[in-house]
Amino acid sequence: MGYLVSRFRMHGRRSRIVAMISVVMGLFAVMTTEVWLWAGLYRMLDIFADFETALYFSTITFSTVGYGDIVPAHAWRVLAALEGVNGFLLIGWSTAYLIAAG
Repeated sequence: MGYLVSRFRMHGRRSRIVAMISVVMGLFAVMTTEVWLWAGLYRMLDIFADFETALYFSTITFSTVGYGDIVPAHAWRVLAALEGVNGFLLIGWSTAYLIAAG
């Protein structure tokens, strides 16, 4: 009987870990999709010459790293700030969700 109980606990823990990894991967997919959508918007508005530059800028801005090596034109700085705030909030909420669920 003790073997079955320990086996059940092991299975319960394993399924919890798998569920947590699934949630993390899902959140990563959502954030990656959002970065690509922002990059598409930058490219559609002709803020950057090519998509690779737009994607790089979007990734750096969304993650709030902000290297400063690529900057948008003066008129588009507010849009970049909105992406930074959006990234900050989404990363913060995701972290809070993972901590609460953990």
